[in-house]
Amino acid sequence: MADHVDQVLAQWAAVRPDLDVSPMGVIGRLSRLARVFDGELSRTFATHDLDRPSFDVLATLRRNDAPLTPATLMRSSMITSGAVTQRLDRLAARGLVTRTPSPTDGRVVHVSLTAEGRALIDRALPDHVATEHRLLASLTPEERDTLATTLRNLLESLETKH
Repeated sequence: MADHVDQVLAQWAAVRPDLDVSPMGVIGRLSRLARVFDGELSRTFATHDLDRPSFDVLATLRRNDAPLTPATLMRSSMITSGAVTQRLDRLAARGLVTRTPSPTDGRVVHVSLTAEGRALIDRALPDHVATEHRLLASLTPEERDTLATTLRNLLESLETKH
């Protein structure tokens, strides 16, 4: 069965047969999948009045089950350093996290989930996981494991270079 990326590859093969465009098959499909996944996950987050970065901050705090500094939170989550302060401001304004100054270092704050923040992430997480299961439903467990391993290997090879 051919998809849009196969059509693109065929077009390039016809006009530039001298180029090996096979990487476009992988990267093009990953890009298209990322758009589909982002849209589906965004809809799931929105049902809980969250966006991806907010969900990620709450989930990171929940899975660590302990207060974190903003720097540790950034390293442990999937959001950038510039977004951490802005995200924490918004989550604190909603009463989902608190920031407490360190008793030993006035320059450090610790971020914690409030009871409301913990309840929200505990409601949102099962829906998030269900969406991910649905998105991968066409793959067998073995195919998912193989894909996860392949993607991990690729990601590790690229992250060590940056």
